[in-house]
Amino acid sequence: MPRSVNHVASRARRKRVMQHAKGFFGRRKNVWTVAKNAVEKSFEYAYVGRKLKKRDFRSIWIQRINAGARQHGMSYSQFMGKIHKAGITLNRKVLADLAMNHPEAFKSIVDKVK
Repeated sequence: MPRSVNHVASRARRKRVMQHAKGFFGRRKNVWTVAKNAVEKSFEYAYVGRKLKKRDFRSIWIQRINAGARQHGMSYSQFMGKIHKAGITLNRKVLADLAMNHPEAFKSIVDKVK
């Protein structure tokens, strides 16, 4: 008697991987073994990329705050030190947005901490 194999599930699993490989170059998009490896690697890159994104955005915010603070005669480290001493609890994301899009509001914060 032949063994029972769940072809429905295995086909669905392969189909799902091939859907993820859609748009890849060469054999990575249509050959099962190559596509499976490419998709696994792409998931690893995506996982790492989500962590790097946070790092990149934080560095962008710091650069923007530094540029805004230097326009008012203060370095980034001086500004952040004084803002913490003053008890202002705005995070870097908000401070960077203020420095870039609302310079008058950022100036009022700088004047408050000076």
